[in-house]
Amino acid sequence: MQKSLVAEFLGTFWLVFGGCGSAVLAAAYPELGIGFVGVAFAFGLTVLTMAYAVGGISGGHFNPAVSLGLTVAGRFPAARLVPYIVVQIVGAIAAAALLYLIASGKAGFELGGFAANGYGDHSPGGYSLLSALLIEVLLTMFFLIIILGSTSSRVPAGFAPLAIGLGLTLIHLVSIPVTNTSVNPARSTGQALFVGGWALQQLWLFWIAPLAGGALGGLVWKFVDDAD
Repeated sequence: MQKSLVAEFLGTFWLVFGGCGSAVLAAAYPELGIGFVGVAFAFGLTVLTMAYAVGGISGGHFNPAVSLGLTVAGRFPAARLVPYIVVQIVGAIAAAALLYLIASGKAGFELGGFAANGYGDHSPGGYSLLSALLIEVLLTMFFLIIILGSTSSRVPAGFAPLAIGLGLTLIHLVSIPVTNTSVNPARSTGQALFVGGWALQQLWLFWIAPLAGGALGGLVWKFVDDAD
């Protein structure tokens, strides 16, 4: 259990540092910025790499919504759910803190949005609360279906991290303009703590929507394929 929790901490740390770090440090870098596409691939690559690195130890959740969805689907013991969520949050906060220290070392640093998630005035594209709610629930649900399907015993072993990483990339390509993409309450929490204000006020959505989507994904998978 202890090793599993350390693995979840490391995986969540890498997801937030790599994904949010690409948005904060590299997305708009003068003339050479990686933009939305680069950020989307950065998030996907963090999950892909850490799923191969430590997924065999902890299962490679790195996300409270994933842990909940796997529990609902009967793939993860409920007794481990809360400890996993706690270390995922701690990993996300640690990554956000280190990212803040690095980013603030630049002359003329301004915190700005710090890759936090938001809706309304704080949505990159100005999307409403309803739009944010719908897309976060929908995309988290499909993320769980991808995870559960690609790790099914009916699928050739060893390729799941590729499907999961590419799935997360696609999710970001679709939803960065809407919410800056959460689908992960831990990722949202780490950034919101440093932004404060509006980010903390809107954080509730980025817990409720991904958790609801994760649970729905687990239920849908149980209906589609209860053999596992």
